[in-house]
Amino acid sequence: MSHRSCLTIILAAGEGTRMKSALPKVLHPIAGLPMIGHVVRAALGAGESDIAVVVGRAAERVREAVEPFAPAAGIFVQSERLGTAHAVLAAREAIARGYDDVLVVFGDTPLVRSDVLADLRGRLFEGAGVVVAGFRAPDPTGYGRLIEKDGNLAAIREHRDCSPEELKIDFCNGGLMAVAGAEALSLLEAVGNANAKSEYYLTDIVEIAADRGMKVVATEAGHEDVLGVNNRVELAEAEAIWQRRKRRELMLSGVSMTAPDTVHLSFDTEIGEETIVEPNVVFGPGAKVEPGAKIRAFSHIEGAHVSPGAEIGPFARLRPGADIGAKAKVGNFCEVKNAVVDEGAKINHLTYVGDAHVGAKANLGAGTITCNYDGFLKHHTEIGAGVFVGSNSSLVAPVAIGENAYIASGSVITDDVPADALAFGRARQVTKPDYGRRLREKHAEAAAKRKAEKGK
Repeated sequence: MSHRSCLTIILAAGEGTRMKSALPKVLHPIAGLPMIGHVVRAALGAGESDIAVVVGRAAERVREAVEPFAPAAGIFVQSERLGTAHAVLAAREAIARGYDDVLVVFGDTPLVRSDVLADLRGRLFEGAGVVVAGFRAPDPTGYGRLIEKDGNLAAIREHRDCSPEELKIDFCNGGLMAVAGAEALSLLEAVGNANAKSEYYLTDIVEIAADRGMKVVATEAGHEDVLGVNNRVELAEAEAIWQRRKRRELMLSGVSMTAPDTVHLSFDTEIGEETIVEPNVVFGPGAKVEPGAKIRAFSHIEGAHVSPGAEIGPFARLRPGADIGAKAKVGNFCEVKNAVVDEGAKINHLTYVGDAHVGAKANLGAGTITCNYDGFLKHHTEIGAGVFVGSNSSLVAPVAIGENAYIASGSVITDDVPADALAFGRARQVTKPDYGRRLREKHAEAAAKRKAEKGK
């Protein structure tokens, strides 16, 4: 469709009162991305398109959500709620620029896929003037029916207006629509409001176009693709569907998941083939895992990069800026933030590495801490290749440990350590013979005395 110009109008002016939230409905997230962001991505995936968003409030917040994907998107305000056709006409200025195709979609349908929208545009290319996306409903009660005649769409009939025969139809209106750009304004302006609610309904253009002799057709989409989100229950249901789709996509591409239903993914999660993902792993936004890595159970990865063959977890946390090298290991109860861990390095357990560089094949013992924050600023720790840091050591940044140096267990390192050196940073041990017995007897005597006094 790249050779056809297109305007995608996203209707996002609904108040979303059933969400019971100060946050506009279309900004509630699915997989870490506002619902409207998913819709924009789907529209752009269907072919080159300009984006126009019709909002009712919080225009700037909606713009911020759309901007990363469509920086030039137009934002139009529908000041009154007078129906869907009225909402589309809020973007009159954009429509008037002239496009081959005009798509109308909804900001609260985050599961719509690009191929559904591409199908709508494809039917316009074949000569249709109006195309409506329908779906098959197991129980069509409450849905508008798509009334077809001789292969064309004759009308969209609301459930309450259907005849007994029409009520048997299971092909329902999904709401998504494509209109030939040359006819869009004329059709929209012909919509009247002679109905019980005195509103201008977008669906009326089906009969208007048919009366004008234009070809009007319906395409079939999956029920999930047109699923709208109106409350938090439906939000959770949409999240579950999105997660199921993404897990399936990744597994079919070569990723192994031992308990798929327990793995949570984000909209931009990338996982390479031959990677193994164990149960209860969370991938936050910005996670990229290269082929052949192993992500063990109960790990959390966000804004981080994992190189081929690396092993993460169990119970590890990679925060934004973590870059784990090939065949490196970040083990149980370890946290890495804004740090580069080079190839083959080991951070096996109970360790925090923040604002640091860990050299190749370095080994950080249990309880190693990079003390990166002084209460005001963050500071860097440089750990050279081949360094061995003994257990329960604190590296007080800014500090550098040279290649192949040793840090004795229990040390607090505040000065740079040269390459190949051995550094101790702890108090000298003092041992007092027999003091253990004497201390024990002293405590026992005091306890007995307190017990006796309580008994008086």
